[in-house]
Amino acid sequence: MHRFPHLRQDVAASLVVFLVALPLCVGVAVASGVPAELGLVTGIVGGLVTGLLPGSSLQVSGPAAGLTVLVYQAVDSYGLPALGVIVLVAGLLQLAMGALRLGRWFRAMSLSVIEGMLAGIGLVLIAGQLYAAAGLEAPAGGVDKLLGMPGAAADALAGREALASLAVGAGTVVVMVLWRRLPGPAGAVPGALAAVLLATAVTAAFAVPVSTVEVTGLLASVQPPGADAFGVLQDVGVLGTILAFALIASAESLFSAAAVDRLHTGPRTRYNRELMAQGAGNTVCGLLGALPMTAVIVRSSANVQAGARTKASRVLHGVWLLLFAALLPSALAWIPLPALAGILIHAGWKLIPFRGLVSLWRGQRGEALILVVTAVSIVVVNMFEGVLIGLALSVVKTAWESSKVKLEVMDKGAGPIQVHLSGNATFLRLPKILDTLESLPQDRPVELDLTSLHHLDHAVSTALSHWAERHGADAPPVRLTG
Repeated sequence: MHRFPHLRQDVAASLVVFLVALPLCVGVAVASGVPAELGLVTGIVGGLVTGLLPGSSLQVSGPAAGLTVLVYQAVDSYGLPALGVIVLVAGLLQLAMGALRLGRWFRAMSLSVIEGMLAGIGLVLIAGQLYAAAGLEAPAGGVDKLLGMPGAAADALAGREALASLAVGAGTVVVMVLWRRLPGPAGAVPGALAAVLLATAVTAAFAVPVSTVEVTGLLASVQPPGADAFGVLQDVGVLGTILAFALIASAESLFSAAAVDRLHTGPRTRYNRELMAQGAGNTVCGLLGALPMTAVIVRSSANVQAGARTKASRVLHGVWLLLFAALLPSALAWIPLPALAGILIHAGWKLIPFRGLVSLWRGQRGEALILVVTAVSIVVVNMFEGVLIGLALSVVKTAWESSKVKLEVMDKGAGPIQVHLSGNATFLRLPKILDTLESLPQDRPVELDLTSLHHLDHAVSTALSHWAERHGADAPPVRLTG
């Protein structure tokens, strides 16, 4: 005990994290369109590989709801064997980014884009899992999911089995929402686990006609990618998917690390090493043909709140997942699919920052607009392009705000008109500058003072020179200073 002074706290915390992670690992796998066991494999790797590596001491990694939509699209487009290749190369890319010390640059990403990304994922996740909760097949596109809701609701209400399935899913969500309000020891049990156990018990006891998890066995589910699978790398779409996996998983992990650091007073995250730890984990997951991993804020916060003191807690949570997958895999076959859908609907709802959006709209409407546009773009187009749209908007907004220029025109009635420019003159402000200059009298000399400009880009410099030549052709010449 002297060598491991915090072992008792870490073991207790690891059990809590295991109980939180178990239903989420299975639910994310099923929602991603892969065997349930692959979610457990990713959770195990997150504990035993990423958990052992340096970076962040208390954050926990595993399959995340935030990548569910992207994984489902990848599996649907390229097949399950290609998933291992995609995750493997994404992991190697993360390792390279960490080695190049790019981890800290992810902290510079716009918070509005990150929150918009999570909100968009949440919306698509909720829309897809509402179909799953009713036992119906969900359309492929995000817009199609939303437009198909009325018809799906009519089908669910008309069929006995669909209605029963929807009731189980809705009951799971209600239990999760109310469970944490219970006093005493019961409230200490993770809500997701309690909801799944209750749903499983009710459907089994009353023979409710709902679909359950299909169990194929741990060893049968692990399918390392063969040589033929690497042929998908010739597809440009696959390369875009790999880039999306790497960037989004890295951003979510490091954003989570910053949040977890605020929850405890222990060692701070070393971002480049954490990025390499995530890359190592995803490389192993790719070799096993499993789901991609990220650091997950729900499991990480549960780890901190349960009293974890060292990385031993997250490693042990991987041990418990491994023991469960090895000894009790048949237990998964009892879990009703609508209960897992309910867990992910709840998770998707929590990804949408409703309160933050309201306060952001009151204080910084530009940032709120970026958040909303990013989320809507992800729903309408896809995850990768939606994030790129959000990043582009963020860059444009920053450029616009940083290119503030002030024009002062002083006309004393006699002598030259004095024009004083200060600030940052970029092409974004060029229309305003030219409108002011072109409104000046053509028959008067002009003194244009640029000495107070902090920045003058090529477009503005060229435009000012051309304007001075035109103005000087019909009037006394323009005098430029600066």
